[in-house]
Amino acid sequence: MDTRPIGVFDSGLGGLTAVRQLRRVLPGEDIVYFGDTGRVPYGSRGRETIIQYARQDIGFLLSKNVKFIVAACGTVSSTYPPAEAAHLPVPFTGVVGAAARCAAAATRTGRIGIIGTQATIRSGSYQALLRQLVPDAQLFAKACPLFVPLVENGYVNDGNPVTKLVIADYLTELRDTGIDTLILGCTHYPLLERLIGEFMGPEVALIDPGKATANALDDALDALELKNDRTAGGSVQFYVSDSTEGFAELETLFLGRYGGGPVEQIAIEQYGWPPAGQNRQGNANG
Repeated sequence: MDTRPIGVFDSGLGGLTAVRQLRRVLPGEDIVYFGDTGRVPYGSRGRETIIQYARQDIGFLLSKNVKFIVAACGTVSSTYPPAEAAHLPVPFTGVVGAAARCAAAATRTGRIGIIGTQATIRSGSYQALLRQLVPDAQLFAKACPLFVPLVENGYVNDGNPVTKLVIADYLTELRDTGIDTLILGCTHYPLLERLIGEFMGPEVALIDPGKATANALDDALDALELKNDRTAGGSVQFYVSDSTEGFAELETLFLGRYGGGPVEQIAIEQYGWPPAGQNRQGNANG
């Protein structure tokens, strides 16, 4: 039994959709969540900036003695170098792999859509994995940069005309391609799942990366013998890089009945990985 917490981070609060799924699948596990609310969104940033931010986020979580790190951020998952992740002192996963596998299993026609931030779509990470999983797939990708600020500002209710207009503007072309599966390639996007589903129609399967990753993490903790043996009673500690004002309202929006827990503002710039004086390739844990 390993009672250390699971570390989860995102560019803002969208990663709370992954925390919600983790709380559902692994109710006995403790979680430390960091949302970089002071620098959201990551998706419009350059590659080196995203990697720098990811290193700081990872450094903070490691300071909390976590046993596993989840990048609940499609942008980081698509950008952070796998070779560097392999040398972290604890296991690391993003959300791309699990979501791609779910999409490959869900599609009936091989026509798969991918939406995400500009950085995620630019990276081609989902496309590369899907071509391995479904070699004859027809893939259609679209960056939807306005979805993150809409979600972060609470524009997610069913009757919101602004959000409906943005969805129609972004997704009409994708809908017209005849895709049967759509990857919501950012953990913010499941908050828009109902509206996106209504627009795309019932024949299109929507893939939630947070849900897919939570199920995959359940299996990984078992395989690595890292699971906490408790079946209930897990807690969450929340950390953000901007003011905590208004967090409770957004926490309820993102987490629903899985909400609750203290929130603290931190200065994320003071953290980093590896610690000063260590080489990034010298931290293998066997």
